[in-house]
This record gives sequence, C-alpha cells and structure tokens, in this order.
Amino acid sequence: MVTSSPYDSHDSSPDSPHDSAYDVVVIGAGFAGVTAARDLSTSGHSVLLLEARDRVGGRTHLAEAFGRQVEFGGTYVHWTQPNVWHELQRHDIPLATPLDIDTVFWLADGTVHAGSQLDHADAVAPLAARFFADARARFPMPHDVTAVDNSAVEKETIASRLDSLHLSVHDRDVLEGALATLVHSPGEQGVAQLLLWAATTFGDWGAFLETAGFWPIEGGTKRLLDAVLGESQAEVRLSTPVSAIEDDGSGVLVTTGTGERVRARSAVVALPINTLGDVRITPDVAPPARAVIDQKHPVRTAKIWARVRGEIESFCAFAPVGKNPVNTARTEYRHDGDTLVVCFASGPSAVGAGDREGVQAALRTFVPGIEVRETAGHDWVGDQYSQGAWAHHRPGNLSGAVPLLREPHGRVHFAGGDIAPVGVGGIEGAMETGAAAARNVAAMLADGSEAGRHSCRVVR
Repeated sequence: MVTSSPYDSHDSSPDSPHDSAYDVVVIGAGFAGVTAARDLSTSGHSVLLLEARDRVGGRTHLAEAFGRQVEFGGTYVHWTQPNVWHELQRHDIPLATPLDIDTVFWLADGTVHAGSQLDHADAVAPLAARFFADARARFPMPHDVTAVDNSAVEKETIASRLDSLHLSVHDRDVLEGALATLVHSPGEQGVAQLLLWAATTFGDWGAFLETAGFWPIEGGTKRLLDAVLGESQAEVRLSTPVSAIEDDGSGVLVTTGTGERVRARSAVVALPINTLGDVRITPDVAPPARAVIDQKHPVRTAKIWARVRGEIESFCAFAPVGKNPVNTARTEYRHDGDTLVVCFASGPSAVGAGDREGVQAALRTFVPGIEVRETAGHDWVGDQYSQGAWAHHRPGNLSGAVPLLREPHGRVHFAGGDIAPVGVGGIEGAMETGAAAARNVAAMLADGSEAGRHSCRVVR
C-alpha cells in the first residue's frame, strides 16, 4: 500500500515516549530503498519510506521525451545479476531486445575507423587483456573485495594504469574509447573498481560490458520498480528530504527538511553517496567512511538522448575522453520514422542535453551528415539529490573505506548501488544492498540487538 498522507496516527514530537512511531524509517526511494522497504514491511514491520524527490526511482528515471518513454538514468540489467533476475522472473517481466548494431566506429590517433562488432572487438581484445591481466588475481572472490591485500592496486588511478602500459597513441585511444562508457574521469577514478567489474565476468571486459550496458527491461525500469512497490506495505512520503539522522541510544530520530521529527527503532539510509554529506549523522561514521562521503565520487557523466532524422543504419561509436564531446553513442530505438541515439559524455561541460548543435557536431565525427532533430536528458550532476551519476570510487576507497558503510552503524544501516559489494554502481547493486540491509535490520529487531554496538567504529 503506497500513501502520501501525514503521520496522523503517529506521534513523532520531541516529547514522544521512547516507543517507536515506526519499526524502520527507510530514507531514499531508489531501488535500494524500495527493496528494503518492501522486504521489511512484508515481514510484518511498520515501515516509513521517505523520498526527497516527487517521484520514486532515484537515479533511474523513465520519463517522456520525443513523444515516447525513455530512460534518463540507469537502464540496463542482465540475467547473470541474481537480485534483479529473481525479481524480473517473479513478476514475469522480460528483457527488451536491443537493436542489432550494423557498424562500429572508433576514433584513434585522429582517425575514425569503421568495421563490424567483431572488427572492433579484435582491435580492443589484446589491449584490454593487458589492462585487465591481474583482475582475477586482485579479486579472486569478487563478492569479497577484502579477500586479498589490494593496497598496492588501490593506489592506482585508471590514468596511471594506462600510462604504465606504454601504449602508442593509436592503441591508447582504442583502449580508452572501449572504456569510455564507464570512464570519464580517468585521473580520479580508481582502477580497482574496473578490475573488480572485470573479475565478475572472469576477467573478460567485453563480457562485463554486456552485463552492464546492453539489455533494457521491457516496459522500462519503472515497470520493475512498480512491481516491487506493489508488494510493499510501507507508508511512502514523497517530497520529504531528510536533514539529520540520530541514533540517540534508545532509537533513531530522523529530522526532515521542514523540521518534522520521526522516531523509529532502526533506519536504512539508501541515498547516493554524493548526497550523504548533506545529512547530519549522529554519532558520526568512522573517519575513513566520512572521508569517502566528504570527497564524493568523481563521476559527472552526462547521458543524452538524440532524436536523429530517419531510420539510419544502426551504429555504436567510441572516442577517448577529451578527444570528442560525445565519448560513446549507440542507436537504441526506432521511433516515428526516426532513430533515437543514446550518448554519454564526460560531463555537462563537454556537451549538455540542451545543446542540440553540439551533440550533432559530436555525432558527425562518426556519421557525417547525421541530423539531430531534438535532444533530451537529465542533469544528474546539478540535481541536488544525486550530485553525480553512478559511483566509481577514488583510489583507496573500494576495498578500504566503502566496506565500512556496509556494516551496521548502530541502529542505522546504509544501502545503495554506490556501496554494493558486487554490483557497485548499478541497479543490481542497489537491490543487493537493499535486500541485505532489510535482512540485517529484521534480524536485529527480532533479537532486540538494535541497541548494540556501532560496528562502523563511530566517533562520538
């Protein structure tokens, strides 16, 4: 049952008795928060789900553009992702079949090359093999990033790893272009996360790209989100940002942006890591975790939709960051006699969704004469409730500080794709951590241990 009514039956005033108004308050209604709220509410707990936006979904956002629905945020899933696949099968939701790609273009050493997908794969494969040669050794058990000591590799940025390969300009451009869908700040993004991702597909980067960026959900992400929400018995309040969360020794006190205070026995915080600094958490998390929150992750990617005149030949295109405003592009849909192309750029400063001519010029690098009729997108960087795209952690954080945020912090638990152990950065990771947080909270509520220690080694 989803509602947006006030707390008429709950006393959340400062003078309330210590009996909780709710068993659990879940903060953030992306896939992590919605999953946690559903799991906890259907197991018999009273749950309040608070969301700052006027919609659920977080950094997934199915909305209208060009007279049809398109995904402005996270989109792709895969049958190898256990949490997502379980939910899709449970709700009888299929995957959509992507367009076949006729031609691949890649920019290298100032020249645009063209060929089949196999031609491009053959060009990338030996370079990717060198870049990812140690992925399995670094992450022999990808579900446990602490299984081996990765302190050395955690010092590397993606840029420094590329430098160490001593590639020609041509070969480096080929490799950087192949990484460019997910790499837009190579000097700030840690190489460890790329190695972890590759390790999940046995060291094969091409296989990982299929799991991460190829198969959309038929009916869109909102179809899956609505299916999970449809099972939930949590009370949902939209347009309700949270300013403070306090574990005061007898329960959790959550303060909203309007000053309303809500009590609960426990809380799940499912917010993007780049927004956690806007919420006062008392007692504070451990210094390494606080540093991750304060530093923020560096991904400022812009996802742009372009409506191109005519049903053009399907293509995908790759360019190194800094050498073309659009780094990757792919024909995604046919629509009313035109073609919709999804583009990724290193950020709004490179080219924005409102810059039709700039997007057209960037795409003409690959397809001369292409005509962009309209563009659309959402500025996730400027959005105060995201302040960036998916998370890619800075050097030193993936296997060091981020695991601290997955531990219970007294009565407060964190969730979200940004801190996922395996599916970091994606819908799978969001659902993975939401389900895990729900299990942990339910266990603590069942045995009364929610008043236990702060395993994040808090600073009082």
